[in-house]
Amino acid sequence: MGRFSTTTDYNKIRHWIEQRGGHPARVENAKDSETVRVDFSSEPQDEISWDEFFRGLDDSRLAFLHRTKAEDDVARFGKMVRRKRRHH
Repeated sequence: MGRFSTTTDYNKIRHWIEQRGGHPARVENAKDSETVRVDFSSEPQDEISWDEFFRGLDDSRLAFLHRTKAEDDVARFGKMVRRKRRHH
């Protein structure tokens, strides 16, 4: 059974995404220009810098929910979720 974790730690988020071949991107046609996502496609679209990604994560008050362990030892599930409370 997989385990899940939620984090706002920039280093953990970046490491998890890059380890799986992903990169930061902006959500296409979003009302909020700060809405960010993770893109795992081989031909990136709407790719943005890590600084832009983390600024969007903070401005939109998002955290990164991700699978930390999987049955096949390759955790691939990750998504943006609303933060439950304000981090100081």
